Amino acid sequence: MMADAKHVQVYDTTLRDGCQSEDVSLTVEDKVTIAERLDELGIDYVEGGWPGSNDRDAAFFKEVKKIKIRHAKIAAFGATRRAGVKAAADRNLQLLLRAETPVATVVGKTWDLHVREALRITNNENLEILNDTIAFLKKNFDEAIFDAEHFFDGYFANPEFALACLRAVDDAGVTLIALCDTNGGRLPHEIEAGVTAARAAVKCPIGIHCHNDSEVAVANTLAGVHAGAVQVQGTINGFGERCGNANLVSIIANLQLKLGYHCVPAAKLKTLSEVSRLVYELANITPFARQPYVGRSAFAHKGGLHVSGIQRNTRTYEHLDPELVGNDRRVLLSELSGRANIVYKAKEFGLELDSSNAKISVLLEELKRLEAQGYTYDGADASFELLMLRTLGLTREHFNFVSFRVFDDKWHEDQAPFSEAVIVLEGPDGARTRNSAIGNGPVNALDSALRAALVPYYPSLQKMQLVDYKVRVLDNGAGTEARVRVLIESTDGKRRWGTVGLSSNVVEASWQALVDSIEYKLHKDNVKPRSRPAAQKLNGARPLSKAAAINHASPAKI
Repeated sequence: MMADAKHVQVYDTTLRDGCQSEDVSLTVEDKVTIAERLDELGIDYVEGGWPGSNDRDAAFFKEVKKIKIRHAKIAAFGATRRAGVKAAADRNLQLLLRAETPVATVVGKTWDLHVREALRITNNENLEILNDTIAFLKKNFDEAIFDAEHFFDGYFANPEFALACLRAVDDAGVTLIALCDTNGGRLPHEIEAGVTAARAAVKCPIGIHCHNDSEVAVANTLAGVHAGAVQVQGTINGFGERCGNANLVSIIANLQLKLGYHCVPAAKLKTLSEVSRLVYELANITPFARQPYVGRSAFAHKGGLHVSGIQRNTRTYEHLDPELVGNDRRVLLSELSGRANIVYKAKEFGLELDSSNAKISVLLEELKRLEAQGYTYDGADASFELLMLRTLGLTREHFNFVSFRVFDDKWHEDQAPFSEAVIVLEGPDGARTRNSAIGNGPVNALDSALRAALVPYYPSLQKMQLVDYKVRVLDNGAGTEARVRVLIESTDGKRRWGTVGLSSNVVEASWQALVDSIEYKLHKDNVKPRSRPAAQKLNGARPLSKAAAINHASPAKI
């Protein structure tokens, strides 16, 4: 169990402590999937849950036996025995045995306030509980880990008793004691003092388990390691009760890349971003863009001065290479952009632009004008690439818009409303067609009608789908007359891209983003349109004469 001098064990409690977050709920299947990925990452311990607290955790321990865990040790969690009951007769400890894991972790009291107010027993009775529980677990498990609940609060309130609790489990043969800042209120210098005192009081290794209520859980964990802790406990993305637990993603990266410790295999460190996103996805939580190391914005550069700097040397505005943790460098575009941003983005798009190119100034002015109106290209790289290509005269039109009309209907109070969109387009062969589609809303109907018109020419559009849709009101004081910005994210299974639209009409803003999304897909595919048989109807579309099309295109409020 003793760790190498430069190795710090990583104990993950996402599946137990992380699930105590108010907005996190994982199925048994989700938990098994995460356990597999944590094992692949190189995590040393994966705490699966509390088999005595709910059926889902009990089911996890049965299911996890069916998969091949190569590195991690699975731990079952519980609490010390009840007062007045021997450990061998305690129901919760018996349920721990049924989990059949190599490791058992139990939480127990080390703060005399809790012994007196919560358990309502004497300090000596608590010491007996701790010793008896660990002695029982050591007989039945390969490893017994003790989570010293509220240790730091207990240590600063009554150091003699807090350390006596540690000695009680140490005398019983505990494998490791994890010192817990359960309320998350302590600061790094207090953590160092507590860990130093604990190490002097016991023979067994010490670990550190911090919560983030003062937003220093990661710093506290690093302080604990600096003071001699050989195990860090936490959760992926910092999930946990209240303000969360210490974020293992940041802890692993800091220890391994900044302090020279070994936590996971170097090759696996590059999967940190992927593991982070997986846990967000299974928890159905939008990833935190500004999360250090793995967030989408962690290595995003917006100011022209910054972009100019990283073009010369990335170290000017980055603390490390994003590839080390599986992340990407991103250059953003806004009214703060300079020529360096444009040149950098052009290179991303496969274009070599000289910084002295006169069209860069034209593009910068247009970008600033559009941003002043309310457009944003931070999450709409595809729209910006199209804007750049149009300014440089490098695009070709794949179709021409003539008109659209959208109808919303609700026939009965207890019936859901539906929308119908009618679109007139001029295809790449010059023929005008009218297509209609029904949808559960105007945007869905427009999207369906647009595809119906274009798929006969461009079959690859069948693989494209909208995966995210966001509407932002820009003029908060304008009520229903306010301008809105629509951001759409699309995918074709191989890549994802974002587009933007802006209007005081949400349907028009959505239309702009939809058209950009399709134009981007066609631009990237670089395919020639399929010819339409002269006498054949296109998916029920009716060819229109030019006069009919113009008549149909008369303005209508949407």
